[in-house]
Amino acid sequence: MSFLETRATERELLDEGVSEAETLRSLGDLRLVNRWLGNRHGLLRAVGPHLPPGGRFLDVGCGSGDVPAFLHERLPGRPSAVGLDVKRLHLSAVPPSVRPVVGDVRRLPFADGSFDVVTASQFLHHFDAPELPGLLAGLHRLAQRALVINDLHRALVPWLFGRAAFPLLFRSRVSVEDGLLSIRRGFRPEELRGAFAAAGISDVAIRRSWPYRLLAVAPASRRSR
Repeated sequence: MSFLETRATERELLDEGVSEAETLRSLGDLRLVNRWLGNRHGLLRAVGPHLPPGGRFLDVGCGSGDVPAFLHERLPGRPSAVGLDVKRLHLSAVPPSVRPVVGDVRRLPFADGSFDVVTASQFLHHFDAPELPGLLAGLHRLAQRALVINDLHRALVPWLFGRAAFPLLFRSRVSVEDGLLSIRRGFRPEELRGAFAAAGISDVAIRRSWPYRLLAVAPASRRSR
């Protein structure tokens, strides 16, 4: 369909700001999505080879922190997990295994090389194309070993599934509207590869993953701790 040929540029309601009660309902829906449709196990397999036991990783745009908590529990040596989100309310339910940090990905509050691995799961699609190279370059500099991106593969099948299923699955109207828009803001593989190239990151492996996700792994030069 023509409306899926290019990435949507409309802003999602949760990004623009909704009531506290609606935000918390929508975050609950996002946890549901992450559990069943978020490709958490694909992310785990992508992160594992790059994160030493007892290492340190950062998840940006972590929301409720359920994804970094999942990684922390299943990676060898229970690595130290830090979750970054721009809104303090989003971090109010972060599990104890994740250290929450309020901060803006555009102005990262960490020094280069602060983490072994940096992850961003279902987060990058919130940004328009002109911002992507700068964001990717900044996140890549934070990582001693790898930057791992897990995001939406824009296609008709997930959009049709969402239109039929989201009103039945979600408690929040925001989740229904934002979920469909998120699919339209997702990436095609060549778009994501182009964003990495514009960031000066040529060494990146991008593969399609179930269910209609893209996993990108960009190794980083190891820096002295």
